[in-house]
Amino acid sequence: MHRLIEKGLMFGSLVRVDSPILVERYNRALKHLIGRETDLDVFHIDISGYSPEIGDAFGDDLYLNNRGVNRQFILLTTEQADAPLLNAKFSTSRSILKQFIEENRAELFALTARDAVAGEMVNSVYVADSPARLFDIRKVSIEADTTSGTVAAAAKLGQLIDRFKTEQDAWHDDVLIAEMIGMAKQTGDVVRNPVNLRQMSFGQDNFWTDHFGGIYVFRGVEHPAAIVSGNKAKVGALPIAHVFDFGERSAIAKFLNLNDLVEPIMDARGVDAAAILHQKMDFIVMAVAASMNEDLTGASRRDLRRLGRQYAHLLPEAWKGLLELVRWAEDDGPWPKITSEHPAYFYTLRAKPHADADLVNMLLAEMTPLDIRQLFICHKEVFYRAYAKWPHEKQAYVVDFLDREYQVDKAGTRNALFGHEAPMDEPSGASQPDLITRVGPWGAVAPRRS
Repeated sequence: MHRLIEKGLMFGSLVRVDSPILVERYNRALKHLIGRETDLDVFHIDISGYSPEIGDAFGDDLYLNNRGVNRQFILLTTEQADAPLLNAKFSTSRSILKQFIEENRAELFALTARDAVAGEMVNSVYVADSPARLFDIRKVSIEADTTSGTVAAAAKLGQLIDRFKTEQDAWHDDVLIAEMIGMAKQTGDVVRNPVNLRQMSFGQDNFWTDHFGGIYVFRGVEHPAAIVSGNKAKVGALPIAHVFDFGERSAIAKFLNLNDLVEPIMDARGVDAAAILHQKMDFIVMAVAASMNEDLTGASRRDLRRLGRQYAHLLPEAWKGLLELVRWAEDDGPWPKITSEHPAYFYTLRAKPHADADLVNMLLAEMTPLDIRQLFICHKEVFYRAYAKWPHEKQAYVVDFLDREYQVDKAGTRNALFGHEAPMDEPSGASQPDLITRVGPWGAVAPRRS
């Protein structure tokens, strides 16, 4: 994973913690949450406060996410809002944390000036010991406070102030006054500078989970279903109307269309559909050439066309289907019959601009893994796992392409591909060679545990 880290495509935009004061605050919060501390004096953290270096030192990449269900978090600065979320077990976790930080930015800025804020994303499920248990997750709430209990103390101080203002003879209650003065030393002036955090809850109707090999849950649509990345027989019965796996292509296509979740790229407005399809075809040629140990260093589109001719007999049906579609678009060729069972079908779709567009694009990306750009943008967890198994030639090409063609204009690329701002792309930032040294090429991003 060295190449990805060096180019800022992995572990990018993490927040560096190197101040003794911040390290001490982090350890205090860590002790408060899990009863452990770290000996490291320099490390990096994501939006939740998870550090890959600390995870590597602990031998536990879920040290803030016990059993992968109720994620805990440590906030040292509001700058964490722009960091990625590593080891995501649910697709909604980062957006929930980001919204919590943004909605409480002023309060968190004041609180983190003196202490760390520790908290938990709470739901009613503590152990996901079966796939069906995941469907008990209906709502996620945020509970947070400083390690010294400033928010709770401020709430109590507010109640005492109300008593002081409303109770008769409160001016003569020396005990009440002394208690208010003592608590004010801890919280400050809560009248002029409130330190309460908004109580926030988030519905969990539609989401992806990494548990049990990956499951997409769609409950908040007209025709609910769950889509399993692996074999649905191994998942067992689920409390939802329909369960599909990736082998049931026609059923998934019907589900997406019945709920009006996708549109053909060729029908999308304001995009160069033929150019998008050409790029997908190039990625497929690249994968075939890499499997034949071809050197793809600096490979241009012309080079890929040459390799496509050279290995034409090895190109899969997905490439051939996309070619027929391009011929129709550019050369007035006959309309190709690409049904949902055709390997090219899901390569021709994108999510419509609706509330669950990110989730649908995640699903499409996993179903079209040869489109390495969409896989990286929409589903980093699956991308990193796939990358680790690719041949050297493919790894080198993919890193060079993403660095050269995508990182220079991420917003423009997402708009061209998806037709709307796609927040699923987590920031990558500059390269961090010191992080490579500490974590190693794969480091704390170890094989996921369900």
